[in-house]
Amino acid sequence: MSENTSNRWIKPVLITALLWNILGILAFVMQLFLSPEMISKLPEEQQLAYNSQPLWATLAFAIAVFGGALGCVLLLFKKSLARLTLIISLAAVLAQQYYNFMIINSINLFGISAIFMPVAVTIIAIALVYLSFYLKQQDYFK
Repeated sequence: MSENTSNRWIKPVLITALLWNILGILAFVMQLFLSPEMISKLPEEQQLAYNSQPLWATLAFAIAVFGGALGCVLLLFKKSLARLTLIISLAAVLAQQYYNFMIINSINLFGISAIFMPVAVTIIAIALVYLSFYLKQQDYFK
């Protein structure tokens, strides 16, 4: 696909999406390194949620953010593997949201504000998968 005026939006969107996923990686690392002292300052229900989080939920978070970032890098380099990477990232986002909303009921734990970030994360993950398929149709990949 040639770089014409109608396609100038692609690179800025991909860079913004990559930055979004890097922020997700930072959030993952911060959660991973929460000290017992920091957790002990939370309300008891939130302490229980942090201390009893299963490995699969932690892995889902990791796959979601690292997969999203990798998928964005692959899109920037016009590699078709980006589509599969972003699909896997989206599946991990959905698994993470299942844990948050169905297993620990994060709305009860953290309040109604706990819905905004997960909804944004899910919408952006879906949009990135859609974008990867759109770019495939536009012969974007090498």
